[in-house]
Amino acid sequence: MLIIVGLGNPGSKYAGNRHNVGFMAVDAIQRRAGFSPWSKKFKAEISEGEIYGEKVLLIKPQTFMNLSGESVGEAMRFYKLTPSNIVAIYDELDLAPGRTRLKTGGGHGGHNGIKSLDAHCGKEYRRLRIGIGHPGSKEQVHNHVLGDFAKSDKVWLEPLMDAIADNAGMLVKGEDSQLMNKLTLAVGGKPEAEKPAKQDKTAQPAKPAGKSHIHQARSGGKPNLPTSGPMADMLKKMFGPKE
Repeated sequence: MLIIVGLGNPGSKYAGNRHNVGFMAVDAIQRRAGFSPWSKKFKAEISEGEIYGEKVLLIKPQTFMNLSGESVGEAMRFYKLTPSNIVAIYDELDLAPGRTRLKTGGGHGGHNGIKSLDAHCGKEYRRLRIGIGHPGSKEQVHNHVLGDFAKSDKVWLEPLMDAIADNAGMLVKGEDSQLMNKLTLAVGGKPEAEKPAKQDKTAQPAKPAGKSHIHQARSGGKPNLPTSGPMADMLKKMFGPKE
């Protein structure tokens, strides 16, 4: 079983906030066929379904952001799960808008919802961070995260939410690098290229093919011309000084 938790604040007042992008992501997954209507349990709104035969519980904690871990921890213990069975989706100031990162464990980066999850669930859960950009100064952060997405953000926000929902099976199967490529492509970025094969440092570089005497002369270089014989006479006539 996998718990996918989106972080946000409850109520219509916060629905369009940048801080609520985690709620938006699980809402997009829930709208796909097979998930139950939202109901209330574990101090949260929950929806149950299956993805690739794996039971999935979607959670939107209703405790407000700073206490999100109370809800997720309760669900984790009820189902006798471990942090490895949890994926948290949330906003990240230190990523450009639309950029995503996925990893297991790590620090909270000042995110109060993640601080709460760490305290109630442990730290070794997977974290899907969605970039909302930084406003530029610490004083502006509060208004930025609790401000609504701008209309211009729709060009990446809607395709990204759709891509998360369309490829949620990759979350279930642990195909993290493939998922990152899908999400990057959805917002018009380039997927990470495969690392080039290591070169054999012992191999000697190929020597450039030698140029003919005629080609050397025509290219303006100083050709190593023969000084005697038929070839010397011909080259002298072709490229020698005009009388």
